[in-house]
Amino acid sequence: MFPVFWQIGGFTIYWYGVMAAAGFLLGCAVVQWNRKFADMTSEQASNTMIISIAAGVIGARLFYVIQFHEYYEDDLLEVFRIDRGGLVFYGGFLLALFSLLVYCRNAHLDMVRVLDVFAPAIAIAHACGRIGCFTKGCCFGKPAEHFWGVVYPAGSAPFCRYGAQALHAVQLYEAAENLAVCGLMLLLLHKGKRGIAMSAYLAIYGILRFINEYFRGDNPSIAGFTPAQWIGLGMIPAGILLGIWFWRHERTR
Repeated sequence: MFPVFWQIGGFTIYWYGVMAAAGFLLGCAVVQWNRKFADMTSEQASNTMIISIAAGVIGARLFYVIQFHEYYEDDLLEVFRIDRGGLVFYGGFLLALFSLLVYCRNAHLDMVRVLDVFAPAIAIAHACGRIGCFTKGCCFGKPAEHFWGVVYPAGSAPFCRYGAQALHAVQLYEAAENLAVCGLMLLLLHKGKRGIAMSAYLAIYGILRFINEYFRGDNPSIAGFTPAQWIGLGMIPAGILLGIWFWRHERTR
């Protein structure tokens, strides 16, 4: 856990912010590289990225603040310190999705093809974000009885909850999974039918996240499942049903 990337005097740049920026740049590169599959101009591709990132950060932060509101009751200014971490992927995903749909409608773009293009971009950006989570010590795992468990330093959030116990490096698990998902989504985008990459992403990430939550040690449980698992339970069948529909009704590119 090395949260600080660079520090001079009172000015500090955190690894979390660096990895978030890296994810943004890589996501932009993937969208620009594949924009032809959605018949987007370079300007339209850039606009979709700016809109989705802005909406994604706002949604992810709002979801996190609502979920862990007790941490901000005494210092409301901390709500705006996203450079220190505190983003929930599903919150950002949902608001970014809604914003993209509005933009695609106004720009007369095929929103399904745009979402196909975004599937690998989201995955690689998310992988970078999870590495940032690991450096900060957020989104940590439960105690692990394996040699690959990690022990966080005193004063960190994981240490405050579990002490010097070794924990699952669930952030790195998910980073590796997202890199694999990115590769698969690129293959489906280039070789599959319209809508298949988007549908596969919903189902696959929903399954992976549902499983990963059993290794997480920081999320509350609601009626037996975490909030992320409840959302995943909606994403999985939605992705499967959409995939079946597109497979039956669309032609291969």
